[in-house]
Amino acid sequence: MADQQAGRRIQAIGQQLQPSPSGLPPIQRVAAGSSAPRAQGKVVIITGANSPLGIGRASAHQFAESGARALYLCDYDGTHLESHARDITAAFPGVEVHARRFDAADEAAVKAVVDDAVSRYGRLDVFFANAGITGPNVIFTDVSADDFMSVLKTNTLRDNIVTVLPRETDRVSSSVFLAAKYAAPAMGKTSADKPTPGGSIIGTASVAGIRSNAGSTPYSASKAAVVSLAQTLAYQLAGTGVRVNAVCPGLIETGMTAPVYQAARARGSEKKIGQLNPTKRGGHADEIARVALFLGSDESSYVNGQAWAVDGGLSAGHPYVPGRLG
Repeated sequence: MADQQAGRRIQAIGQQLQPSPSGLPPIQRVAAGSSAPRAQGKVVIITGANSPLGIGRASAHQFAESGARALYLCDYDGTHLESHARDITAAFPGVEVHARRFDAADEAAVKAVVDDAVSRYGRLDVFFANAGITGPNVIFTDVSADDFMSVLKTNTLRDNIVTVLPRETDRVSSSVFLAAKYAAPAMGKTSADKPTPGGSIIGTASVAGIRSNAGSTPYSASKAAVVSLAQTLAYQLAGTGVRVNAVCPGLIETGMTAPVYQAARARGSEKKIGQLNPTKRGGHADEIARVALFLGSDESSYVNGQAWAVDGGLSAGHPYVPGRLG
């Protein structure tokens, strides 16, 4: 395997050095061709991976299909993790899948899963700190200080909550801070299989984190914090080869938004979902997963500290209802 990988690298370098027939300088290629597997040989950790409708599950399938060597599917709620692992193994038998149920509010748990990846494979390439909670969907004057801080802590520090907001059915949250704290040093480790340090940390923010009126006050503030973390961490990791970015979904049908879709279907108004964005529809988890795959791949090697909106164009303008400007 190592000889084959070395051979491919030598061949790629040779292709870069070949002069063009017209005498123009060669293009400096930073990754394999776009038709090649984007995650070939990579070790990937994904949190918030339990929901059958979730972005985490869809992303795991994208990384597996694109040649990942190993996947860690992590969530506090382990109801479906083993089923997801079996499905991926059946579809992509070359991928080693590890289902891990833990509360990543415990720093030791985050460190343990990162250490396991490095111990088993000698590398860590991608940490996708995914998902989040919405918090109470009420006007900000009706939000208690405890609820506000709970959402902020959950969506920026902790990976999961159990009792903070019992009204939430989806208790998964992003772990951007803890993911970066332990993943970044691990991504700097090199081995015979990974001679160059580096990796990609991806946090799930939201369009609500870059524009107003797309979520509750605490939710929007927490997702803006995820965007800020991606920006500040990118600079603090300057020169390490580790990149940090945030993906900002619009309205996506996931376990968290399922009640919205179910209510719309019951009323016969499902087609109205997403009508404020130029694409005129809501999104699918797979559409976010494909962006996560790109951000985790070498093809995005010059993308760092960014907030990538995947929202059907919602954040590109100011939504309005035609004919009702006055």
